[in-house]
Amino acid sequence: MLAILIGLVIGVGLPMQTSINSRLRAALGSPFLASLVSFGIGTIFLAVMTLMDHRGLLIGTSLISTQPFWLWLGGLLGVIYLTGNIILFPKLGSVQTVIFPVLGQILAGLIIDDFGLFYSPVSQLTVVRGLGALLVLVGVTVTVAGNSWLERVTGQAGLETVEEETPKQAHLMFWRLFGVLAGVLSATQTAVNGHLGQVLGSKIQAAYVSFLVGTLTLIVIVLVVRPPLKFQRSNGKPPWWMWIGGLLGALFVLGNVYLVPVIGTGFAVIIVLIGLMIGSLLIDQFGWLSSEKNPVTLLQIGGLLIMIVGVIVIRIL
Repeated sequence: MLAILIGLVIGVGLPMQTSINSRLRAALGSPFLASLVSFGIGTIFLAVMTLMDHRGLLIGTSLISTQPFWLWLGGLLGVIYLTGNIILFPKLGSVQTVIFPVLGQILAGLIIDDFGLFYSPVSQLTVVRGLGALLVLVGVTVTVAGNSWLERVTGQAGLETVEEETPKQAHLMFWRLFGVLAGVLSATQTAVNGHLGQVLGSKIQAAYVSFLVGTLTLIVIVLVVRPPLKFQRSNGKPPWWMWIGGLLGALFVLGNVYLVPVIGTGFAVIIVLIGLMIGSLLIDQFGWLSSEKNPVTLLQIGGLLIMIVGVIVIRIL
């Protein structure tokens, strides 16, 4: 029960981190700089926690050489997933940018559990578990896209709504597959970081290593891309909270490191997804973090309930 609660909490924090990082991106004028600042702050936070846990910040070369190379790539996978979402949004629109990575996360989570990949606890893929995963995906789709589709069917959608969801570029199948791949990498990161925590004997140190690798990767990207720094003070004084996205990201990675050995990769991914949907609806309902208020509808609540039923099917039946 504690693991499920932790999964829901870090899932709720994920859309908040996205909103915070979006505000930081608007202030800095570059998504890469915003990601680097976010990862850097998260790395510093986890470094302090690692030292408080009486752990070193450096990993011995002998340990690195005796472990599989993929054990140290969790941070890299996280950066690819984050950058992938930035790339996908203008290609596919907001709805598909959520749905296709979620599809990849669910599929990869089930496969990782079924074969015990990356030393994840084995949980055999059955027809019932597959049905539960399908219900979760349907719930995500209804929650994210149900209102827009219903409005279009009933002829109540305005031109802006239709245009926002209409991709402006060709090769849609390629970008959709890329979205699924991004989701696969996200689930893989969850499994890899979970095993890293067991190898290091410290979940905090594992989260730190993952964030450090991500930060180093982003430093290389920034040096190659060389995005201009344009600090923009739009809408008055920048809010203080735009600097804490890295802290939420650090807690998210730390939570996943804890979850995987306890409940497995697939179930961890699905629980976090439900938390993510809850967090997104709360932000829309109350307009948190300077977001525009969009009252939650019964259709969205219904989609969330479908996801919960899917979790019950996977976990209990």
